[in-house]
Amino acid sequence: MARKIVVPNRIEEEILARLRKAGKVFANPGDTPLSPAALRDQCRDAVALMAFMTETVDAALLDACPSLRIVAGALKGFDNLDVAACTDRGVLVTIVPDLLTEPTAELAIGLMIALARNLRAGDAHMRSGDFAGWRPHLYGGTIQGAKVGVVGAGAVGREILRLLSGFRGQRVYHDLRPLDPTTERSLTATRMPLDELIAISDFIVLAVPLTEGTLHMVDADFLARMKPGARLVNPARGSLVDEAAVAQALKTGHLSGYAADTFEMEDWSRRDRPRAVHPELIASDKTVLTPHIGSAVVEVRRAIAASAADSILTVLRGGVPETLINPDALEVAGRC
Repeated sequence: MARKIVVPNRIEEEILARLRKAGKVFANPGDTPLSPAALRDQCRDAVALMAFMTETVDAALLDACPSLRIVAGALKGFDNLDVAACTDRGVLVTIVPDLLTEPTAELAIGLMIALARNLRAGDAHMRSGDFAGWRPHLYGGTIQGAKVGVVGAGAVGREILRLLSGFRGQRVYHDLRPLDPTTERSLTATRMPLDELIAISDFIVLAVPLTEGTLHMVDADFLARMKPGARLVNPARGSLVDEAAVAQALKTGHLSGYAADTFEMEDWSRRDRPRAVHPELIASDKTVLTPHIGSAVVEVRRAIAASAADSILTVLRGGVPETLINPDALEVAGRC
């Protein structure tokens, strides 16, 4: 029987062709992800799954799909994958650690500029039919000379700081682990406690993964401690932010702007997640919202899918992928 590989979201045909040489491939041809039930049905006899952020891989799925040998994440953040459950069952998990870094950081800078310069309101005005030439309105701010606080100094956080070095202003970051002195000097960034960063920053950019400890880290208390008139940018994970609290802070004017590329409704592994973006964020003229396009660069998405496919092919050939994140699963798999 041919080994089955499940690809639940659309990827490039040339990458599917490579996978088809190694087994029978189920490939979702559309843009709508498989439902949990459809995913389970397709994976029941599969040896490999290419997982995106729309798939929740938990113990229930794994127990229903005992032939799975690898879950190859076409992603960097993997809060939707129960790595411990995979390890316990000898299922290897791989991710794509580096390819999303630069485009996500680039978008974060774009969101900052869009907030500061009222690009959303300006675009709407141009499309309204009311534009009659320059008028003294839509005056905004600038990131030149601003104090920018980046929460998280992993790869994305460091890249955001690097891109910000092209602008005047103070750059600070918070992370449990300090950067080495050489890196700090190259980024001209200073580490400080989170409370201080919150209090002094004109912009706060989130660059941390979603964990139990970071769920709703930006809540009403966090927002109240921000400088009046500051702006918040979230290119990381939606559930880092309590969207209802953000909507309230925008309404009172304490927060002057919110930009996001990720939303609570997308974090499928949260059983209590909202089922839609908070309506007041949609309606507000103080928000800039993009549909999770942080890595939506043609060449990048192709490379991400290719990396995940490489991991699957390596495992099916009996090898160990370089991007494996649960090496203990190798021992468990060997005992099975």
